[in-house]
Amino acid sequence: MSRKKLGFWTSSSLVIGNMIGSGIFLLPASLASYGSISIFGWIISACGAAALAFVFIEFSKMLPGASGGPYVYSRNGMGDFAGFLVAWGYWISVWCANAAIVIALVSYLGVFFPILQNSNVTAVITGLAIVWGVVWINTKGIREAAIFSLITSILKITPLLAIAIFGLFYINPDNFNSFNISELSNWKALTASATLTFFAYMGIECATIPSGDIENPKRTIPRSTYFGLGIVALVYIFGTSALMGIIPAEELQYSKAPFSDAASIIWGPWAKNLVAIGAIISTLGALNGWILVQGQIPAAISRDKLFPSIFAKENKNGVPALSIIISSVLISVLMIMNYSKGLVKAFQFVLLLSSMTSLLAYLFTSVSYAIVTARDEGIGKGFLLKGVIATTAFLFAIWAIAGSGIEIVYWGFLLLMAGLPLFAWMQIKK
Repeated sequence: MSRKKLGFWTSSSLVIGNMIGSGIFLLPASLASYGSISIFGWIISACGAAALAFVFIEFSKMLPGASGGPYVYSRNGMGDFAGFLVAWGYWISVWCANAAIVIALVSYLGVFFPILQNSNVTAVITGLAIVWGVVWINTKGIREAAIFSLITSILKITPLLAIAIFGLFYINPDNFNSFNISELSNWKALTASATLTFFAYMGIECATIPSGDIENPKRTIPRSTYFGLGIVALVYIFGTSALMGIIPAEELQYSKAPFSDAASIIWGPWAKNLVAIGAIISTLGALNGWILVQGQIPAAISRDKLFPSIFAKENKNGVPALSIIISSVLISVLMIMNYSKGLVKAFQFVLLLSSMTSLLAYLFTSVSYAIVTARDEGIGKGFLLKGVIATTAFLFAIWAIAGSGIEIVYWGFLLLMAGLPLFAWMQIKK
C-alpha cells in the first residue's frame, strides 16, 4: 500500500513541535535567578544543539530512508548492544516525558476549567481522554499526525514570537544591569544556565526518526532540521531577552507565568488568556509529536529482532499501532501514579531519569558518527572537521548528563541495565 510521505513543512513541524513543549513557558523564570547572563547560556546551548543537528543530518545522508534516528545510527556504528541500550533508554524517556506533558496540559486547562485543579479524578479522566484522542490521530497515519503537528506548531509559535518581537519596544535597558545576580562566579552561572537551557533543545533529532516516511530524506531532513532549530533558537533567545528586558530579574524569578505577565504589560490583562491558550496548544502539539516518536523507535528496533515482534506490526494505515498503544498504556499508568499523593515524588524522579537516558542517545550517536565516518572515508583531512564537530556534540551531551546530578546518573545507569534481561532474551530467541 503506497503512503503519502512527509515533506519539508511537516518534517519541520516535528522538530519545532517536539522541541517547544511546556518548558519554555516557565524556563525564563528559572533563568532569571542567574540574571541576564543566562541569555548567553541560550546561545551556548544553541551551538551545542547545532553540533548535534549536524551529526544527525550527516547520518541521515549516510543512511537515507532508515527509520529509527539515534537507534539506527548508534547500531550502525557500535553494534546491536549499543543500539539496544539507546533505543531502550530513549523509549523509556519518551513515554515518561509524555506523561509529564499531559499533566502540564491538564494544568493549563485548569485556568479555564477550575474543576481540573480541584478534582484529581476529573483531571485524570481528562488527561486520559487527551492521550487516547492523540493516539487515535496517530493510528490514522503518520501524515495525519504530522499535519496535526504542523497546525499546532504554527499556533504555538505565534504568541511566543509576538511577545519576542513586540516586547522589544517595552524593554527597560536598566533591567539588564542585573548581569549575574546568583552567588556563583560568572563562569559557573554561565555553565549552569547553559546546562539548564540545553534540555529545551531536546527533540532536534525528530526528523530523522520517521526517515523512511519522509520524501527525499537526503534533502528534506537537513533542511527541516536546520530550519526547525533556527526558528526554535530565535523564539528561545529573543523571547527570554524580551522577558528579561520587560520584567526586572528580581520579579521574574518568582513569576509562575512569565510570558503571561509580559503579555499583560504589552497588551493588557486580557492577553494572559492568549498565552494560556498558547501553552495548551504547545503542550498538545508536543504530545502529538512525541507519541508519533514513541511508536517509531520500538518498531524500528523490533524489525531488527532486538525487541518483541509485536511492536513492529502495522495497521492498514502503515502505522505501528500496537507500539503506540502499548507505550500509551504506560503513559496512562504513570499519569494515574502522579495523581496518587504517595507516588508524586517517585514520578518526578522518573521524569528526571527520562531526561538523562535520552541524552544517552546523543552520546552514542556522536561516537558512532566518528566511527562510521572513519570507517567509510578514512582518517584524512575531511575527517578532521567532522571529528571536531562530533567531539563537540559528544562533550555537550556529557556536560548535560553531568548537569543531571550524581544521583540521577546513578539511577539512570541502573534503569538502562534493567533492560539487559530483555536483550539477553531476544539474543537467545535468534
